[in-house]
Amino acid sequence: MAIDLRNHHVRNKNRAAPVSNDPYLLLLVKLYRFLARRTNSKFNKIILKNLFISRTNRAPISLSKIAETSAAKQGKLIVAIGPVTDDVRVVEVPKLTIAALRVTQPARERILKAGGEIITFDQLALRAPTGSNTFIMRGPRSHREAIKHFGFGPHKHKKPKVKSQGRKFERARGRRTSRAFKV
Repeated sequence: MAIDLRNHHVRNKNRAAPVSNDPYLLLLVKLYRFLARRTNSKFNKIILKNLFISRTNRAPISLSKIAETSAAKQGKLIVAIGPVTDDVRVVEVPKLTIAALRVTQPARERILKAGGEIITFDQLALRAPTGSNTFIMRGPRSHREAIKHFGFGPHKHKKPKVKSQGRKFERARGRRTSRAFKV
């Protein structure tokens, strides 16, 4: 057997295990690693990969997005890897069945009050081992506050990092046409 000289020192940067030491998460990884290996289901491979991802990439998903999607995906079990958060703008929450790593207390109360159900990922593995009649959802990763400050140079519309807001701050060169230029 020869050495692959072209890709000899190329490292796979994708995670093979979660960085977290949470014992419950590690047990879920053990379970879904088994299901991904033994079932011919793409669903289990996706869930396993999503259990590895970092907390910043595991964006929260609002109850309004789930309610909006569940109307189109009638009767399907919603699977959310990130936390499920409440949305006060939604007046009526439909009856939902959600499998999530975490559900905030107000969202949990509203789902259960509407006659819905929240299950864990080990219960999901028993109910739908191949992911049949399920729908995977994830929150928007680009909505983090830090991302609003990303980008270099003019015309990027990035949010300035300002100590204070007011008349005297961030109003000089580059912000007014009377002071050289305006971006």
